[in-house]
Amino acid sequence: MLVRAARVTDLEALLELARTAGAGLTTLPASAERLLRRLQNVEQSFLGGVDRADSDYLFVLENEDAKVVGTSGMLGSAGMREPWYSYRMGLTVAASRELDVYRQQPTLFLVNDLTGSTALCSLYLSAEYRQSNTARLISKTRFLFMAEFAASFSSKVIVEMRGRSDRDGRSPFWDSLGQHFFRMDFARADYLTGMGNKAFIAEMMPKFPLYACFLSEAARDAIGKVHPDSEAGLVIVQEEGLSYQGYIDIFDGGATLEAPLTQIRSVSESRVLVLAIGTPGEDAEPFLIHNRGRQNCRIISAPARMAAGTLVVARDCAERLGMRSGTPVRAVRLSSGQPADVQPYQR
Repeated sequence: MLVRAARVTDLEALLELARTAGAGLTTLPASAERLLRRLQNVEQSFLGGVDRADSDYLFVLENEDAKVVGTSGMLGSAGMREPWYSYRMGLTVAASRELDVYRQQPTLFLVNDLTGSTALCSLYLSAEYRQSNTARLISKTRFLFMAEFAASFSSKVIVEMRGRSDRDGRSPFWDSLGQHFFRMDFARADYLTGMGNKAFIAEMMPKFPLYACFLSEAARDAIGKVHPDSEAGLVIVQEEGLSYQGYIDIFDGGATLEAPLTQIRSVSESRVLVLAIGTPGEDAEPFLIHNRGRQNCRIISAPARMAAGTLVVARDCAERLGMRSGTPVRAVRLSSGQPADVQPYQR
């Protein structure tokens, strides 16, 4: 398995993936025109020719037959061209000694607090490839790339997790809140955000604080939660140190996780090592390995062993990276964990 930068020539393969993803993956819409525009911007972003405010990075995962079977990506600096909205969970207290009343009410505030953050997005894997290490490879690739090119990214990284919805695509949070301001169901609103209308829709939402007690019980229960299909993916980003700090998606109430870039595990623990071709041995561990390229980046996961400033890998691993012995790579342990199956969960 190989991760590389997406190209315009991947359009048809990505359209096929987008059609299977369905609702929830708003940054990979099944629109040839919109995907083509995105891929053109992606190519320029990897070349380093785009301002951070406009930069968009998309990686593709190739199987052994060079077929594209997965994606992941990130926006260099979210909300710098159009507002990036979130709800921040707060608390309103009403108290009266005379009436012997004391009430705490969870309250939703519409904010732009996360503007400028690097936003993870577009994580998706074909069903047959949703095993733990493959999922970690395509997800954590982004952190290793950011470690190598930190100047191109924000000091804070966020990810909007897919919120709860039922088998029919109905979101209890949307049904209890957003639907009152738009004559459309959640699936339609979700599609429009993927087509670039998120800011417009967000601006039609109420600006004043909302008391959570006015929402339905199902909507309140969905606040800060993730879709059941996304729970394994949640574990992967939590492994890296991202955590929920009270921000939620304005459409489905899904949790937004965040962390300083320098405190993300794959960033802080990654090292530049000299590639050595040999036998990793029985003590080899799964490593994430980056050839340190930008527009020609190639990233793999492979058994490897560190020894005196070198990273020992098998010959076929070096060939997949397109590298020879003695050249520098950036690497980090992939990490261990329980098997995880990943569904589309990052918008």
